Order: sequence, then C-alpha cells, then structure tokens
Amino acid sequence: MHRAIDIVVNLFTPQEVAAGQTGFDASFTTQVRMPEHMKTGVSIDDYLRKMDAAGIERSLLIAVRAGDQRMKGSFEIPYEQVAQWCRKHPDRFSGLAGVDPYRGMQGLRDLEHAVRELGFVGAHVYPHWFRLAPNEALYYPYYAKCCELDVPIMMQVGQNLIYQKDVRLPSVARPILLDQIAIDFPELKLLGIHIGVPWTDEMIAMAWKHENVYIGIDAYAPKYLPQALKHYMNSYGSHKVMFGTDWPVIDPERAVAEMVAHDFRPEAMRQIMRDTAIKVFKL
Repeated sequence: MHRAIDIVVNLFTPQEVAAGQTGFDASFTTQVRMPEHMKTGVSIDDYLRKMDAAGIERSLLIAVRAGDQRMKGSFEIPYEQVAQWCRKHPDRFSGLAGVDPYRGMQGLRDLEHAVRELGFVGAHVYPHWFRLAPNEALYYPYYAKCCELDVPIMMQVGQNLIYQKDVRLPSVARPILLDQIAIDFPELKLLGIHIGVPWTDEMIAMAWKHENVYIGIDAYAPKYLPQALKHYMNSYGSHKVMFGTDWPVIDPERAVAEMVAHDFRPEAMRQIMRDTAIKVFKL
C-alpha cells in the first residue's frame, strides 16, 4: 500500500475538547460510536502514531470556523492553533483555513495571511453552520480570493447530523449547488467533502461535469461507500476523488484497511489515496 494523504482532519486533542472547540456533544460521540477512551481527546503524539500505523504520511488540519460568532453553539479553532502543529511537524501536517462568510473583508485578509504567511494549502467551509447555502453572494469574495491565491476550497455537502442536541442545523448544501459556483469560477478547485450523502449521485455528476470539482470521501466508513461512488472511483472518476477520514469521526487505521479491502485498481487506488491530493493541494 502506498503512503496516503488524509485531506480532512480535525484537531481533537484534550485542549480542543476542554475548550469546547469540537462542535459536538456527548450524544454525537455516542451516535458515531466513539470509543470511551477517546472522548477526552487524543494527543498529537498519539495521533501521529495512528497515522504511522495507517500509512498516512500527511494530514490536512482544519482551522475550523463554524458558525456566525453571534449564534449559539458556534466555535472556531484559531489559525495559529493549527499553524503551530504545521511548524512543529512540517513533513506531516498542512493547514486549511476555515472561512466565515460573515467576517467580510477581515475574513478575506485572514485567508490571505493563512496562505501567504502561515503556509496553509487550502480553505474550508461548513455551509450548514452558517445556515447559508454555498452559492449565496456572501461566499463569492472567498471563492475569488481562493482563485487569486491559487488554493482549493473544500466544503461539506449533503446532509449534516445533529452535532449538539440544542443546536439543529439545516442541510443547506446539496451538491448540485456547486454547479453555479463552478460555472462562475472555472479555475476554482472545489471539493465536496463528506461524499454528499444522501445525494451522492449529484456529487458524482458535479465532479463529472466540471474539471475542477472533486469529491472527498471522508466522514463515512469506506466499507459503506455507495456502489455508484465505488464504481466512479474505480473507473472514469479515479482522478477526481480524494481520501479523508474527518478524524476523529473515522479512525485512520480502519479507513485505510477498508479502502484496501475494496481492491480497487492499483492506479485508481494510488490517485485516490495520494496523487490527486498532491496535485490539487500542491503538496
């Protein structure tokens, strides 16, 4: 098995758990069947050992901006909190800059700083946390800035679960909404992560239609990937799909083992697990 790159990883050390920077509560950890010993967080050293055991050479760490800061349940992981680990382990971690469309020009300056000064390799947005569909005008300056900086942007498409019992977020990002964005920004590298469930066929259609739209297969155990997506990955779409876990949601060792079990064509597997991420994120 070739070395892998995990394109969707959340900081989940005791620091983030204690500071309420995970965005989910105990009921969510139960829903995703998180092992008891993990619930207080996993140190970076322990996570690096997991990466090594799984054969993952690099993880993209998200400096999450989740929700309008005036709204209950919103949280963020400051860019610097991610940048410190990228500096400490430059050969293992790269940063992704969270986007909050409500921060206006300051948010754009932050994104530029993250890429130019901190060396982040892409942007990330969770549309549901902002209750704002990804084709809304407020996001467009960020798409333009990503083109200018020549970095990709990833976003959760499809449904979202209830991460906190008392904060229920709408599923505002059907994959078909990427269509207009890709038309308006043909040079924007756009990733729909979390595979677009329950609209996976829409996600495949978008990646098939637009040269610069890609699919991230994180957040769901690879064992349960939809049949249509598996066919796409193993055939005409092998260069349009990237491996990820959404750690701590999916364990990296499990994810890699389940990918290997699919027995994809070696060339397809190499592209999904590593080569496409290297090309898209310029790693």
